[in-house]
Amino acid sequence: MWGIIIALLSGLLMSIQGVFNTGVTKQVGIWLSAAFVQFTAFVVCLIAWLVTGRDKISLLWDVNPRYLLLGGSIGALITITVIKAMEGLGPGKAIMLIVVMQMISAYLIEVFGLFMTEKVGFSWGKIIGGLISIVGVIVFCLSGENNASK
Repeated sequence: MWGIIIALLSGLLMSIQGVFNTGVTKQVGIWLSAAFVQFTAFVVCLIAWLVTGRDKISLLWDVNPRYLLLGGSIGALITITVIKAMEGLGPGKAIMLIVVMQMISAYLIEVFGLFMTEKVGFSWGKIIGGLISIVGVIVFCLSGENNASK
C-alpha cells in the first residue's frame, strides 16, 4: 500500500516540478534552470543525509558496476528533456508521453534483466495494457486538438 501511495506522490511531484521548471526556464534559460534544479536537489539530499545518518558514505566509492553512478547525470538530462517536452507539448501531453515511455522501458528492462534488475517473464497482458495506454495517449492528444479548433 505504501508503495502505491509513494508512486502516486512521485507522479504528482514530477508533474508539478516540470511545470515549475518550465516557468523558471522561460525566465532564465534552460541551462541555468537545470543547474539550479540539480543544485537544490543536491542541497536537499545533503541536508537529509546529515539529519538521518552518514554511515554509508564509504560504500559510494565501492559501487559496482560503475555505470550505476550515472544516475545523477541522467537526472540532469531528465530535467532538461521534461522542460523541453512541456514547453513544446504542454504539461498534459508531455507527462502522458513520459509516463508511457517510462512504463514501456521499465518493462523491457525487467524482461531482459538489464542493469542488474531481476528478470521477469514476458506477459502478453502487460503488452496489451501498454498498447491500451498508448491508445489512451493518442485519444488524449487528439481530443485536445479537436476541442481547440471548435
